[in-house]
Amino acid sequence: MSAKILLVEDDPSLTELICYNLEQEGYDVLVEMDGEEGLISAQANTPDLILLDWMLPNLSGIEICRRIRRDKSTQNIPVIMLTARSEENDRIRGLDTGADDYITKPFSPKELTARIKAIFRRIRPALSDQLLEYAGIEMDLSSRKIKRDGSPIHLGPTEFNILKFLMENPRRVFSREQLLDMVWGNDIYVEARTIDVHIRRLRKALNEGDKPNVIRTVRSAGYSLDQDI
Repeated sequence: MSAKILLVEDDPSLTELICYNLEQEGYDVLVEMDGEEGLISAQANTPDLILLDWMLPNLSGIEICRRIRRDKSTQNIPVIMLTARSEENDRIRGLDTGADDYITKPFSPKELTARIKAIFRRIRPALSDQLLEYAGIEMDLSSRKIKRDGSPIHLGPTEFNILKFLMENPRRVFSREQLLDMVWGNDIYVEARTIDVHIRRLRKALNEGDKPNVIRTVRSAGYSLDQDI
């Protein structure tokens, strides 16, 4: 299930930009452009995270955040404040009101999505783990779909599990025995060289269309997912 994000922002062009990028990341986005409506939506929809502009019509972002923290139904929802105010006192005020993070305009969509993912990893790890990404490879764990540079990749169950483990631990080297234990379990005997067959299949699927190889063979050590080969 995708995380649901409530965006409360009155700038139409910024709202469109944020919505597009968050939807590309797989999030469901609700939008309100008025402070009072934003508070009502937060209480009615209980989103997984709120992006909250400081300056809003009818009710300021600071006041919305204050009321969210007082309401038992919304007090645990993570809040990121979006604002043009860059002074230290303003940042402290926003955080003291109950915001979990603070991002100053103008900001890049990549920075915003990185902040969102960091909060989900810290506060709601189950949501952050729905999508794994590395070197242009995207793995949606809920739908078990994989893409590389936007093109679908079809893997068997074993290759899927190997890739999942490597994407959860990029740039780390694992021996054949470690990969076997993580994918098959240590109570099942499988010949260590079996992993080589599955790695070949995985590479073939990932590298289709002459894409760069990202699975590194480390002599006498094992395998690693590493784009800096």
